[in-house]
Amino acid sequence: MSDEPQDNQESEPSSGPGERKGRRKRAEPTPVQRALGLLVRREHSRRELTRKLSARGIDAAEAAAAVERLAGEGWQDDARFAESLVRGRAGSGYGPLYIRAELATHGLPGEAIAAVLEAYEGDWSANARDLVRRRFGPAGPADLAQRRKAADLLARRGFDADSIRAASRWDPDD
Repeated sequence: MSDEPQDNQESEPSSGPGERKGRRKRAEPTPVQRALGLLVRREHSRRELTRKLSARGIDAAEAAAAVERLAGEGWQDDARFAESLVRGRAGSGYGPLYIRAELATHGLPGEAIAAVLEAYEGDWSANARDLVRRRFGPAGPADLAQRRKAADLLARRGFDADSIRAASRWDPDD
């Protein structure tokens, strides 16, 4: 008899480093699953969702079909996307001109953009005043140079001329 212990168990092929034994490889997600994965994180426009799927190696026709299916089932909605974007950007201190341009880059038609901006329940002038207050303190711009800086900031952020005038000449005692 041999002094070496006998091993009666069959040895399993060793897997590579970091791999667990008995774990199955995941199936490649379908285009619909990939699109849904993007939509659960945040709203996307049709154009944006199709572009992201194509960038991930999905055929353009399959990506378009997946987006169409999800839109038909209510998972993707351009109107809901637009409302979400308007609320988020307005809350971050952006005005209607900036938001309109951003919505256009997402492939939304002009009528849909006009409708969602019209439906916005906030006050653009108040948003502009709040932004000026955050940047220049509760007293607002103190002199002409600061008023110009405030007006430039509001113009870059996409506010219209009336909102810019009202906010840059804003008097907290009014």
